Amino acid sequence: MNPYVLATLLSSLGLGTTLTFASSHWLLAWMGLEINTLAIIPLMAQHHHPRAVEATTKYFLIQATAAAMILFASTTNAWMTGEWNINDLSNPIACTMLMTALALKIGLAPMHFWMPEVLQGLDLTTGLILSTWQKLAPFALIIQTAQTIHPSMLTLLGIMSTLMGGWGGLNQTQLRKILAYSSIAHMGWMIIIVQYTPQLTLIALGTYIIMTAAAFLTLKMLFATKINTLATTWSKTPILTSTTALVLLSLGGLPPLTGFLPKWLILQELTKQDLPIVATAMALTALISLYFYLRLCYAMTLTISPNTINSTTPWRAKTTQTSLLLALFTVTSLGLLPMTPAILTLTT
Repeated sequence: MNPYVLATLLSSLGLGTTLTFASSHWLLAWMGLEINTLAIIPLMAQHHHPRAVEATTKYFLIQATAAAMILFASTTNAWMTGEWNINDLSNPIACTMLMTALALKIGLAPMHFWMPEVLQGLDLTTGLILSTWQKLAPFALIIQTAQTIHPSMLTLLGIMSTLMGGWGGLNQTQLRKILAYSSIAHMGWMIIIVQYTPQLTLIALGTYIIMTAAAFLTLKMLFATKINTLATTWSKTPILTSTTALVLLSLGGLPPLTGFLPKWLILQELTKQDLPIVATAMALTALISLYFYLRLCYAMTLTISPNTINSTTPWRAKTTQTSLLLALFTVTSLGLLPMTPAILTLTT
């Protein structure tokens, strides 16, 4: 892709997200979401592969549907209340419609079916943008409107997302689909706590972005897209294999790694809110997700590749990819747990 076109598209991505962050009017927020969507479409379709074109078409249709629902919900609210302000969303029909649209945008269950299929058709760099940056603008709207949405709806969406994210990832062999189901599960953790403590949602979103970026950059460095290609990584880069296993366990939420931080704080807050059954359900669904992360770690560290693998044999020469970002995200996704008191102080 032409560097000028790439720079324009990336700056448009930033502009769309910033516009949604900064707006208090529904039309401006909707406009930011649309700029965001239109900027990533050419990035998704740049390889001209049938799977990439299919994924781009699916993504465009889903995002257009969600954007139309957001516009309709905000218009309904303005019609009933006379207010276009984001913080004045008081009509119950508009609230439900808006939350459904935002759940569709970020891939919350039961509106999650598009996410694994779309991510599977993309290259790892675009998949990283889709899994991290594209979540920011919808979450800004969710945090601003969370107090007006019925608590039962948010709780149901959260539990269903963590359950579907764990359950759906159990039977997968494609790494991008596994990361998509991982994203769905993490979204559930964020959405269930947003009505009580929005600061914890921001902490969970930040740690999720760090850990997912580390996972995607690692897979890009290893040229790995399937589980059976992970078995060849130890012979090429043993240190990277070790850190990758730890990053995956961090995504699963094992202490003393960074991924334990948001889960610990969210479960603590749910018990403070006198919701022990919900907290127990969330902890049990986290165990399902942990299983497929352990499966990936087992494939990387405890198995030897068979003589004939179904994928192209990776080139053994040294990679020319830069590893500074990967090192930064990996260290952060492994060692932030001792910083929990400082992080809590910054968000309160």
